[in-house]
Amino acid sequence: MKQQELKIEGMSCGHCIMAVKQSLAMLPNVVVKEVALGRAVVQYDERVLRQEDLEQAVQDAGYSVVKSSQ
Repeated sequence: MKQQELKIEGMSCGHCIMAVKQSLAMLPNVVVKEVALGRAVVQYDERVLRQEDLEQAVQDAGYSVVKSSQ
């Protein structure tokens, strides 16, 4: 299992946190470790999902993932 932190824009309240948490939790083989304003930490199986799948789940909840400049 790989652990990933996602930086998220547009979150401002408890409803935002719950929406992101639920959207990520719907993905197969994902363990949502923490969701707070502006970030989410998840563990996922790289054999089943890609980081893009996590980002899409955040977008489906109505928010955007900040891409790191690495």
